[in-house]
Amino acid sequence: MHSSLLIHGSSLPSIPWEERPEGDSSVLWRYSQNPVIGRDAAADTNSIFNSAVVPFRDGFAGVFRCDDTCRRMNIRVGFSKDGISWRIADSPIDFIKASLDIPDSEYKYDPRVVFVEDRYWIVWCNGYHGASIGMGYTFDFETFQQIENPLMPYNRNGVLFPRKIGNNYALLSRPSDSGHTPFGDIFYSESPDMTYWGKHRHVMSPLGSQSLWQSTKIGAGPAPIETKEGWLLFYHGVLNSCNGFVYSFSAALLDLDQPWKVIARARPYLISPQKTYECVGDVPNVAFPCAALTDSDTDRVAVYYGCADTSTGLVFGRIGEIIDFVKQNNAIG
Repeated sequence: MHSSLLIHGSSLPSIPWEERPEGDSSVLWRYSQNPVIGRDAAADTNSIFNSAVVPFRDGFAGVFRCDDTCRRMNIRVGFSKDGISWRIADSPIDFIKASLDIPDSEYKYDPRVVFVEDRYWIVWCNGYHGASIGMGYTFDFETFQQIENPLMPYNRNGVLFPRKIGNNYALLSRPSDSGHTPFGDIFYSESPDMTYWGKHRHVMSPLGSQSLWQSTKIGAGPAPIETKEGWLLFYHGVLNSCNGFVYSFSAALLDLDQPWKVIARARPYLISPQKTYECVGDVPNVAFPCAALTDSDTDRVAVYYGCADTSTGLVFGRIGEIIDFVKQNNAIG
């Protein structure tokens, strides 16, 4: 038991959970009833995936990527008592702009949500002359404010840290291009006010032939989890196969005070597309993590991930075991 590793998490006895199946030695194991959210779980949806969930009041709230039946990409709010059964809005979130000259979004997709200080911050891929990062917040998941885009296009996979690093807010991102990027490294940035961002630092690159599942590009997944051994970061990696991109995910440990410094990084994947719902869908062969719930009392973690760009799945694990896996299979040093 490694429950003492979590130093900044909160008790979450209601975390969605299913014990590891008997005889299964996997570090992460899939929920037996996956996908937990189907493609048509809300009105006029073609698919619901790559979405973000957080504890909220006596249950859970989330921001969900919902592509509609016109194949328009947007994000909607949803609520659940148990993190399993969800009620998702039938229309996209209507953001109130902090300034009238904030550009309209051509699309919104792949949100992350994290509670920082006094509010829930939402970061998404925002259509503004190509892929960019959009940012907003809510206090109650009823009224949503949109602020300025933190970084210039082109960029994706914006992920906020759950607390300041020193005196500044911290953000991970992956600079890209205007299309389906055939490259991608993770970078780190800081801001004193969530508006002006700088102190850009390189974090990680694809590993090439050392680890083929993450040889083409990588990107941050859920908000980093603070542990005594560093920030635990789930991240996705991409293999460019003869049949197109294949998305899998694993984990890394980042330095607590200088998170652009990688302590350890797993060479093998934790989850790759293997089940039918991960391999068959609008974009085959995708397992894409976007949210993680933790219970500091029991060392448990539940990770929500997109399946084949169509539905949403859940995997479970123990923080201590994941950290051990990363350290024992370290791809650096």
